[in-house]
Amino acid sequence: MSDAMPPEWRTLKVSVRGAAHERVGLPNQDAVRVSRLGDGRAWLMALADGHGSAKSFRSQHGARLAVVVARKVCGHLFKLDNPSQIKRWAEEQLPLELVRNWRERVERSLQRQPFTPAELDALDTAGRRQVDAHPSLAYGSTLLGVVVASGFILYLQLGDGDILTVSAEGAIDRPLLRDTRLIANETTSLCSDKAWNEVRVRFQTLAGAPPALILAATDGYANAYRDEAGFQQVARDYWALLRDEGEEAVRPHLKDWLNEASQQGSGDDITLGLLWRPIAQI
Repeated sequence: MSDAMPPEWRTLKVSVRGAAHERVGLPNQDAVRVSRLGDGRAWLMALADGHGSAKSFRSQHGARLAVVVARKVCGHLFKLDNPSQIKRWAEEQLPLELVRNWRERVERSLQRQPFTPAELDALDTAGRRQVDAHPSLAYGSTLLGVVVASGFILYLQLGDGDILTVSAEGAIDRPLLRDTRLIANETTSLCSDKAWNEVRVRFQTLAGAPPALILAATDGYANAYRDEAGFQQVARDYWALLRDEGEEAVRPHLKDWLNEASQQGSGDDITLGLLWRPIAQI
């Protein structure tokens, strides 16, 4: 691959515990990680949402493992020689490697810290049977990822959550369309049977200008709004503030904005990652 640096992207990330979780004493079960890849030639933004159900009683740990694994696996992209190899590996091997590495880390976690009687006694009979048969269910988590490099952007998604892009003119796009099977609290997951078949990947060669802003969020954010239009407007608003007033108009307020969205909307944990290009780069 070329050693050329990508346009200078900036990043912001924040994660807040949901209002409903605060009321009942549950932890924030989301995780987020923003990292440089390829000797600084690219950015990775990874977000994960632990399921938080009774059966997924270690899902906050599963989410943290997911974003660590995303960094390790996506780093392999930059050991390949050209965009066609990267695209092929991303589409054919990356889903398998994500799931395999996550499950290996779950197994190591269980070896170090087996399930306690208190954890298992909290389950009903059916839940206990499911966790006994599939221990990774206790760590269940979704995963969102975005890799931006000089010649491509890679989007990946397993389970619910949202990735939006905003053009310099404010046009919104979803690089990965919504999975219509995911309704209510049902989602595909790293702990799903043959989860690698559920990982959606889009490799986008940058023939023209990249997006001005990429927003990734766990599903608690979109669920805080009445409709898709309201959520899309949030992405436009972030871009307008960053473009016109700069990072200081956004960064100090992010936690308050997300807490307000959770309190007045979904009640869920909310995790947000932003990648954007300053106006001088556009």
